[in-house]
Amino acid sequence: MASAYSEVALRPLVALFLVLTTPFCTADTDLRDVTAMNSLYISLGYPSLRGWLLVGGDPCGELWEGVQCAFSNITALNLTNTNLGGELGSSLDFPSILSIDLSNNKIGGRIPSSLPSTLLQLSLGNNSLSGDIPDAFQSLSTLTYMDLSGNNLTGQLPQSFGNLPSLNILHLQNNELVGLLDVIEGLPFTDLNIENNLFSGPIPAKLLTVPSFKKDGNPFNTSVLPSPPSPSPVIADEPSPSIAISPSPAAVPWKNVNGTFSGTFDSPSSNGNSSFIRVIVIAGLGALALVIIIGLCLCIRRCTKEDRVDKISKKHDGSIKYSEESLPDRHTHIEKAGPRELAGDPRSEDMTNNQRITSGTKAGEYKIEINRIGQGISTNPHRPSSLLAEKVITSPLSSGGSTSRASLVEGMDVTNSIVCHNIASLQLFTNSFSQENCIGEGTIGSVYRGELPEGKLLAIKKLGSAGFLQQGNAEFHGLVCRISRLQHQNIVELLGYCSEHGQRLLVYNFYQNGTLHDALHIDKHMCRKLSWEQRVGIALGAAKALEYLHETCQPPIVHRNFKSANILLNNELEARVSDCGLSPLFISASQLLDPAVNGYSAPELESGAYTWKSDVYSFGVVMLELLTGKQPYERARPRETRYLASWAIYWLHDIDALSKMVDPSLNGRYPAKSLSRFADIISRCIQVGPEFRPLMSEVVQDLMCVV
Repeated sequence: MASAYSEVALRPLVALFLVLTTPFCTADTDLRDVTAMNSLYISLGYPSLRGWLLVGGDPCGELWEGVQCAFSNITALNLTNTNLGGELGSSLDFPSILSIDLSNNKIGGRIPSSLPSTLLQLSLGNNSLSGDIPDAFQSLSTLTYMDLSGNNLTGQLPQSFGNLPSLNILHLQNNELVGLLDVIEGLPFTDLNIENNLFSGPIPAKLLTVPSFKKDGNPFNTSVLPSPPSPSPVIADEPSPSIAISPSPAAVPWKNVNGTFSGTFDSPSSNGNSSFIRVIVIAGLGALALVIIIGLCLCIRRCTKEDRVDKISKKHDGSIKYSEESLPDRHTHIEKAGPRELAGDPRSEDMTNNQRITSGTKAGEYKIEINRIGQGISTNPHRPSSLLAEKVITSPLSSGGSTSRASLVEGMDVTNSIVCHNIASLQLFTNSFSQENCIGEGTIGSVYRGELPEGKLLAIKKLGSAGFLQQGNAEFHGLVCRISRLQHQNIVELLGYCSEHGQRLLVYNFYQNGTLHDALHIDKHMCRKLSWEQRVGIALGAAKALEYLHETCQPPIVHRNFKSANILLNNELEARVSDCGLSPLFISASQLLDPAVNGYSAPELESGAYTWKSDVYSFGVVMLELLTGKQPYERARPRETRYLASWAIYWLHDIDALSKMVDPSLNGRYPAKSLSRFADIISRCIQVGPEFRPLMSEVVQDLMCVV
């Protein structure tokens, strides 16, 4: 008893020591996480876990047992089956944690009254926790999985359980919980287990529709919540049933104080009351008529206003005003207009798929402009009103989710909305950016394969320091906004981004068939699958993407890094061009597009000049890859043939030489006329003089003839 008392008395002193010494400790881990770990270590009774300390330490840098991190933040605690005892303490103050799994231990005490709002998964099952479940779930809007089974929990379910809109799985079996289940009736469960508790009363009907609902071992008195009973008629001069809720005498003026009615409406003996009743009825009918008239006036006014808005929308290409309250939340990034836009940039009418917000005519208002040129965002004033201003809060688990978009304008296509992820969620998706999930090393960073909990795959580009050396936060967010405007069927769509803890990441769709470079030069099976018709189709899709960047976007966008490794193939082996709009991240053309290591570089790049015509040259080299199956530059080849383009340009009009250049994987299965036209387009694209290269719109037209 004395030792237990001494330990309890010691804890405040230890906590004070932590507060005083933590600021002077140097470590890679966030100090708030370090403090939370030290406190948990004390509460658990100083368990024998690798690395864990009473004061200070570096959980992330020193790889403490059970700890997972994303850079300087702890994102997960996994200590299942580690024979832990002690308690959890009053709070778990981890600022960025996503998952806590302390199941299958011997932890006692109560569930903490303060839980991290960032939690996605919480598992405390099969311990010795006791007492009521605290009402501490108000802010856990992203929690999807919770297991509190196999403990000694008592009391009713807390009201804050109703504030868990993302909770899909809840396990509460084998406790001593009591009361009703109505607080969790509206949650989106797919798996609910409440077996072997003391829940009573009726089961809400909605819970019976849960795909996996286990409820045995509870003293329910009925299986379905019954409908409210119809009100019984009340007979005059007879006391109302005691279970009925009677209106007050003030509300029913013809009812006596003792609870009986004085008579019927038309009783001759109640003329005074009848007159009073008639006055009330007439006044009520008059008020009802007035409400109906006002409602009709409002409807007519609203219809007239909506018709006027529709006309204005058609005239001004979808401009609509929104108050500040209706703007999207912080998860959806929208860029405010600059001075030129406020003044009325003449180029704005020509912008394709461009979403802009400019100042409105009144304080606190913005104007969202959606241009409908091309294949991007569309505004349809005749779209059903049920689609008006739908707004969904985006969580880290949404797929591009998450994801989860915010529609701002009636009829607006929301596919260009993007999600702002936190670094912890991306770390969870990529297994801490593990090497096995690294699928490519690009010019400006590495690309990782990420997987959402529901199985959707993402391609997450982690920008290297050189990729944003000259980019501040404002410039990077502006870049993200501009990339999000690029909407074309042959361009990889930006789903989200992250700018946190000094890291910059871009999130895209993942394509199972990989890149064109891999298909042509690494995966022999895939190379044999690429027929001549498919190769021409890939070239046409990539050409349309460049045509969109060069000739539709205003101002025009130069890709600067066009190559087969930046052309992804979808399930139908159609081209999707990546890295569009990222040219501001390149340090210099001479450093990043050195002809000695990059066979796609146009000759003029040696002088530092790079224009859209340089993209055309690079496109011609990609066409050469499709034609020959050879890499653009191979040091192992003879000196005169190392650069594919400079060697092939002399043979593209020689029929005999051309037939020998064709990729052997095609086995001669191609039309000779189609091959000749394809070679002619290549020849014009890889001309040494930029002035002799065609527009991409001309290339698209010529390739359509080849198809």
